[in-house]
Amino acid sequence: MVKEYRTVQDVAGPLLLVGGVSGVKYEELVEVELPGGDVRRGKVLEVNEDTALVQLFEGATGVSVDSARVRFLGKGLELGLSRDMLGRVFNGLGGPKDDGPPIIPEVKRDVAGAPINPWARNYPNEFIQTGISAIDGLNTLVRGQKLPIFSGFGLPHAELVAQIARQAKVRGTEEEFAVVFAAMGITFEEAEYFIADFRRTGAIDRAVLFVNLASDPAIERIATPRMALTAAEYLAFDLEMHVLVILTDLTNYCEALREISAARKEVPGRRGYPGYLYTDLSTIYERAGRIKGKKGSITQIPVVSMPDDDKTHPIPDLTGYITEGQIILDRALHRKGIYPPVNVLPSLSRLRDKGIGEGKTREDHANLANQLFAAYARGKEAQELAVILGEGALSPEDKAFFKFAEVFENRYVRQAQDENRTIDETLALGWELLEILPKSELKRVKPEQIDRYMKKTVAAGE
Repeated sequence: MVKEYRTVQDVAGPLLLVGGVSGVKYEELVEVELPGGDVRRGKVLEVNEDTALVQLFEGATGVSVDSARVRFLGKGLELGLSRDMLGRVFNGLGGPKDDGPPIIPEVKRDVAGAPINPWARNYPNEFIQTGISAIDGLNTLVRGQKLPIFSGFGLPHAELVAQIARQAKVRGTEEEFAVVFAAMGITFEEAEYFIADFRRTGAIDRAVLFVNLASDPAIERIATPRMALTAAEYLAFDLEMHVLVILTDLTNYCEALREISAARKEVPGRRGYPGYLYTDLSTIYERAGRIKGKKGSITQIPVVSMPDDDKTHPIPDLTGYITEGQIILDRALHRKGIYPPVNVLPSLSRLRDKGIGEGKTREDHANLANQLFAAYARGKEAQELAVILGEGALSPEDKAFFKFAEVFENRYVRQAQDENRTIDETLALGWELLEILPKSELKRVKPEQIDRYMKKTVAAGE
């Protein structure tokens, strides 16, 4: 039931204090009508007895304490859903942004969503091919997983997620695959890059884009990821599609959360972020997964820009506790001109071993990945030792690992932005690189796998 009041007591920035209310609920949708007939939307941030604190999505410029009419709509923020959303671009609140017609919804859902019953969850165990060797080969993405990208300001995470969005697919299945892309607090140039890239490559046909610009209100930024996840849940669990959700940039989302928390005069937590930051992030990340009896799934790749490249910053720190690993972009690799600058050593996919192996990728995948990890780690140690002692002081084995680390970065990690490697190509490249090392040092792969997959026999102790 719609309730209307003319009891605005105070206006502070985008916040309205409305007195004399009854039956108003937290996060209830609000309409504020101005004397000229202009209507602005907002939501309830707080209710204290007969007083409600309302934040407007469009800002409070022109709102008068004396003449504003406030209507509480008795429902939360909703999104109209339909298969026709595929191929469309929306703003952060779900309104069309591509000059197309409004969506005629088949169903409307509250964007707050509902948590998945843990008992109903199905374990992620199917490989998703992104076409990027540093991910597919070593830090594998699994259907139903949440695998964030930890980046830094100025690093090419925008190019990387755009490449993943257009290349990702589930191997060996006939179910439809869709991408839901939510951009929060990005510049106009970044938004145009994403939209143009999706259209240029044809990926727009299987994608839904939600774009919130840096100039848009902070409260809209809070709603954007929930809009995207509501659309993803409809595509996955109603239309039985595999859905990849890309959220960029969660740091901008958290900054908006801090801004609103400060406006509400809440007691700040670490670095000024609200004490409920962990809980709030979990309501986003935990909307990924698979459900028993449903063919569809939601896989998440959130992007987190680490201020000062600091992994201990509250946002990446808390994200790491909730998600199942992380892909870390490295500034040193970026300075070398390597794209994508994925540092595979601190990166991790906790579900990798569940999504690879015989019948999923190949039976040698796990052993090969472990051998590549170990060889690259020893190669980086050899490079550090060479800086101190000089390359001439290295043993023949250390020189081989030194060379391996260089070639690994330049051939395995490095690839073009339009290069889409199959998992077979990634595995073949890994075996080719192992030929640099003496056979006696290949201790993490089985002899029969060496005989089968290595192109040439490497003499022991060579």
